Amino acid sequence: MADHIDVKSRHLTPADGNIFAELGFSDAEAAQLQTESLAQISAELEMKVMLMVEITQWITTNNLKQSAAAEILKISRPRVSDVVNQKTDKFTIDSLVGMLTMTGKRARLIIE
Repeated sequence: MADHIDVKSRHLTPADGNIFAELGFSDAEAAQLQTESLAQISAELEMKVMLMVEITQWITTNNLKQSAAAEILKISRPRVSDVVNQKTDKFTIDSLVGMLTMTGKRARLIIE
């Protein structure tokens, strides 16, 4: 018989908690790390939304049904729906850039 693997959660950080403080960082450092982390998450989310908006506009401008868009983008119809409904957690930036490329558009990275 296989050994039992313990998968019990022993501690959960509340959604509004600071994981860095719980990992033992000083209050000041934990606050700084959390601020930086939230800024990075926000920037990535903004990029995903921008890409999704462009793809959705392409679908609308070309009067495409989701099934036709799915064929062109080489994804399933439910995935097109996820893009249109901006379900950002289901996509990487890379996958969205790939879809945008399939529309004939290009994405440019500008570093400021």
